[in-house]
Amino acid sequence: MNSPRSADFDVVVVGSANLDLVARSSRLPKPGETVSGSHFFEACGGKGVNQAIAAARAGAKTAFIGALGRDHAGEILLAALVKDGVDVSAVQRVSAPTGRALIGVSDSGENSIIVVPGANHAVSVDDIEKNESLISAAKVLLCQLEVPLPVVQRAFELAGSSTTRILNPAPAQTLPHSLLGVVDIVTPNEHEVELLGGVSQLQNLGIKTVIVTRGEKGATVIDATGARQVDPFKVTAVDSTGAGDAFCGMLAARLAIGESMTNSLRAAVIAGALATQIEGAVPSLPLWSMVQIKLES
Repeated sequence: MNSPRSADFDVVVVGSANLDLVARSSRLPKPGETVSGSHFFEACGGKGVNQAIAAARAGAKTAFIGALGRDHAGEILLAALVKDGVDVSAVQRVSAPTGRALIGVSDSGENSIIVVPGANHAVSVDDIEKNESLISAAKVLLCQLEVPLPVVQRAFELAGSSTTRILNPAPAQTLPHSLLGVVDIVTPNEHEVELLGGVSQLQNLGIKTVIVTRGEKGATVIDATGARQVDPFKVTAVDSTGAGDAFCGMLAARLAIGESMTNSLRAAVIAGALATQIEGAVPSLPLWSMVQIKLES
């Protein structure tokens, strides 16, 4: 793509782009088992794309850095980003196929996901360094773990002194201290926080704020003032795909716009809950107006 426009963004997202292939069934299969599905659909996804579109829908001026294949799936994802006003000037097109996610969703809303990275693993440290001006000027830099770890670490290292650096450590994996040491806010779920060594370990590495997402139980935030609970927003879940990304995108957007952590977290919890009421990842990401109504009710 072209060089990024000479503009400062509220949120810059470095991450993955996948075309999601989603199958619904009454329940998820056990190992070695085949179950009959009720229906199938395709939707835009990938944690990077999800979070970038979530941030844009939350009201933030947003740019996305990632890679797409020169294929039909890449065209679909690029069009989705543009439609929601996400700047795509730092998106590159590569020979590898666009990433895919094979997603099974049960009637209870639980999901099981296999990701085939494809073009996402073509993102390099050089690509990040070419976009240093875009990253360093961002109010919030948001990354996940579906692109190579050196890419994520370099992006955080290039963030400006006034940039808030948020890591959503998913998919779950152990991470080097050198990466965690350049993060301001980390948003693991209950499984991921244990894999990272627990809250105390993360704080010892210099992370200022740990936000543990707990699904239907809301979230817990731990910072210099101690730990506090963010109450859940009750809904009847249809599909949890994209809920965590809705949370992260809303959190990044509201912090970038200047909201307090307390207000941003409440909006993020509501966004994550609303996202479970619609099938698919990108289709489920709520607009700010939808969240605002719930906040004011």
